[in-house]
Amino acid sequence: MTHLWVRAEQRPQEERVGVTPEGVAALIAQGFRVTVEDSPCRALPLAPYLAAGAQAAPFGSWPDAPRDAIIFGLKELPDDDSPLPHRHIMFGHAFKGQPAGQRLLARFRAGGGALYDLEYLTSEQGRRVAAFGYWADYAGAAVSLLAYAAQARGGICPPVARFDDRHAMAHAVANALAGLDAPRVLIIGALGRVGTGAADLCAAAKASVTRWDMAETAHGGPFPEILAHDVFLNCILASPQTPVFVPSNARDTPRKLRVVGDIACDPTSEFSPVKVYDRATDWDAPVLRVCNDPVLDVMAIDNLPSLLPVESSQDFAAQLLPHLLALDDFSAGVWGRARAVFEQHRA
Repeated sequence: MTHLWVRAEQRPQEERVGVTPEGVAALIAQGFRVTVEDSPCRALPLAPYLAAGAQAAPFGSWPDAPRDAIIFGLKELPDDDSPLPHRHIMFGHAFKGQPAGQRLLARFRAGGGALYDLEYLTSEQGRRVAAFGYWADYAGAAVSLLAYAAQARGGICPPVARFDDRHAMAHAVANALAGLDAPRVLIIGALGRVGTGAADLCAAAKASVTRWDMAETAHGGPFPEILAHDVFLNCILASPQTPVFVPSNARDTPRKLRVVGDIACDPTSEFSPVKVYDRATDWDAPVLRVCNDPVLDVMAIDNLPSLLPVESSQDFAAQLLPHLLALDDFSAGVWGRARAVFEQHRA
């Protein structure tokens, strides 16, 4: 019997979950055993999971789970040196040279476990089968425009917190921009589902949007058009093929650009296309001011969908559920391809 152990997220300000109570009911109906850890902050409460047939476990008890359990979470584990003997499903951020990712791989080597990275669950055509991208881009565009509004009034973006829903978020942005000239926003990655989220928020906020995708970036740069906009939103994941969109010298180059929203947010990867900053931001300090004259702020929050935890969890869980239902054959399909990526990088 396949045993799926849904761990509670241990990162601050992380309320998302990758499976809903309805999804748990479907898994149990197919013969799975499901354990769900209690959580002080999960956007979806524990009781409906138990009503669906799941077993409860204490918060953070996954290290003591049976060895054959598959540990399922979203964001990173506590960063320590403990060996990892289980199979883990999560976003590991370990395959692009990130320092924390190298430590994570060392823990898997030490414990004999395996990482099935959610970013690398792909179809036979190489497309991701489940992603938070729409909600990351919607929320990332919102925080970037909040930063633009604060900067236009002589300040810096204040702390942000979770919103009840996307309508409340769009309303907050529209209020912040009231009385200002509509910002000109350039979105790279605008034609996919991911970039659509950013474009939808910008439309709701009445911003002027330029939409770019592969055709506009195929020549590899430079991209002076980015510097001619007020706000640039990067929705492209870092990879060896990704060109540099904002080089390090952009800080000292004549520009209209005032806010970069690096929604893909991978600053410690050598493949990052935004070279004017070196660390992620957070809810308490949403932007880094990387230049004062003229001002340039970078928004690089790496858990943006958590600002809309209910909607983003429900959407992601619906995308992922058909593949969770296939976990009884862990060596095939999306899981087999993800395991091959892990084995390549573990070696």
